[in-house]
Amino acid sequence: MVFAPDTEVALRSVVNLINSGANGREDLESQGDLDRFLAAEQFSGSRVRDEAELASVRRLRGELAGAWVAGEDGAVETINRLLRDANALPQLVRHDGWDWHLHATAPEAPLADRISTEAAMALADVVRSKEMDRLRVCEAEDCDAAVLDLSRNRSKRYCDTGNCANRAHVAAYRARQAAAG
Repeated sequence: MVFAPDTEVALRSVVNLINSGANGREDLESQGDLDRFLAAEQFSGSRVRDEAELASVRRLRGELAGAWVAGEDGAVETINRLLRDANALPQLVRHDGWDWHLHATAPEAPLADRISTEAAMALADVVRSKEMDRLRVCEAEDCDAAVLDLSRNRSKRYCDTGNCANRAHVAAYRARQAAAG
């Protein structure tokens, strides 16, 4: 484990949120899409379930995607702004089968504030641990999805959104076969 368990969960949620709009896709078109995303990420708390809430999550997705590739200084700027805007106040909580972990907003805070604060706190751990190189973009030529490399040897190069790794390996194999023949 590279980070605390709740940090890894939050970072994976950030990746999944960013990648819900990667490669020209839009996986958060409707309230139902957002409901499914939040259920898959086991995200708790109150919801308004209106178009403004959905739009705020999509806006946040863009901000997080920018922070993902901004480098340390750019990420820190975004992290600090997200925490300030949400009036974050970290506190230990235990709920829904999770042991003690940090929340920095109340369960009734706006959805985008809760998501942004959780993401910002996880990204802050990445910065503080000097592990920004674990935040990457897929190396496939036709993919712009986020990659979170939690491998011990820091070798993850491709995203989990499709079959980018398989396509790259097949292409490399075919190139070797063509060069040999």
